Amino acid sequence: MTDYQAVLTIACMAVVTYATRAGGLWMMSRVTLSKRMMAWLRHVPGTVLMAIVAPAVLSGGFAEGVAGLATALVAWRSGNLLLALATGVGVVWGARLVL
Repeated sequence: MTDYQAVLTIACMAVVTYATRAGGLWMMSRVTLSKRMMAWLRHVPGTVLMAIVAPAVLSGGFAEGVAGLATALVAWRSGNLLLALATGVGVVWGARLVL
């Protein structure tokens, strides 16, 4: 594959990715969401967090288990997912240094 083909392939992938995201936003702007659907959508960030954290916690050792627990507690108590992720990363990093 030449450099030209690689650049063209990457550009095409970028266009397709943008089109799917922009298309989804455009379609959802034309739909009126019910209260039930809005309540369901509020839970999506938490499920994404669990999809990222759960495999590492289940396949890891003690440090990952403690970090998973800390992440869940911070997410539950604060509702701030960025803070929860930072806490989990910090705890697993510190636990691996100590253990």
